[in-house]
Amino acid sequence: MSTTTATDSATDTRPAPTRPQQRTAPAPIPFTRILGVEFQKMFDTRAGLWLMASVVIVSLLTTAGVIVFADAEDLTYETFGTAVGIPMSVVLPIIAILAVTSEWSQRTALTTFTLVPSRGRVIAAKLVDILVIGLAGMGIAMGAGAVGNVVGTAIAGEDPVWNLETQVFGQLLLAMIITMLVGFALAALFRSTPAAIVGYFVWGMVLPGISGALAGVNQWWFDNAAWFELNTAMFPLYDQVPTGEQWAQLGVTTLIWVVLPCLVGTRLLLRSEVK
Repeated sequence: MSTTTATDSATDTRPAPTRPQQRTAPAPIPFTRILGVEFQKMFDTRAGLWLMASVVIVSLLTTAGVIVFADAEDLTYETFGTAVGIPMSVVLPIIAILAVTSEWSQRTALTTFTLVPSRGRVIAAKLVDILVIGLAGMGIAMGAGAVGNVVGTAIAGEDPVWNLETQVFGQLLLAMIITMLVGFALAALFRSTPAAIVGYFVWGMVLPGISGALAGVNQWWFDNAAWFELNTAMFPLYDQVPTGEQWAQLGVTTLIWVVLPCLVGTRLLLRSEVK
């Protein structure tokens, strides 16, 4: 028995077992790729596509409305820029809302966060894309206003007036960024498209009316509303150069209405259960 065993062992040509090589972890998905994918998602749905197209459509319609209805002496670049900025303050925040809530309303969050487990990178990519679209939207709006200024003054027989100063344009851009961040914060808090849109219109239309009514009957609120109500603090951005106190009021109300809700909403997005 022992002889047979020794012979078999000597003639065994099978290779000795080797330890399996340790698999290397795949490289993380580049942030630029996440940016591109999240940007493309904003155009994938029919609603998103038309909402993006509405930036151009609304800019052209508003510019045409100013040319038709404004007096000849009011046809200035500042008039066109301010007029086009009003509908942008509605369209662009809704784009920001849909960029966040579409993951939950269309039930794609599970797929997204499975492919990119680090939710913070996805949220950061959405925020960057939102700001890029906001800047592009304002560029389109200002471009439409410039064309309207040239065409409108030519029709009226007036010389074009380019009176929109760089600082005023910067203030309009800042106001637009703040409103988009409000939409982003509401979307992160509610994770529901209808709730976030209703919340934005309550913030943008109902609260200013309540604040104005309260200021009419209460002197203390009239003097201090800008320290608590963001819309009131943003008013100087549209028609004047804010003073130091007005900048401080804008900073405090932005902290209350934008920064804190964004932090809370982001934490909810990072920790909420994905279904």
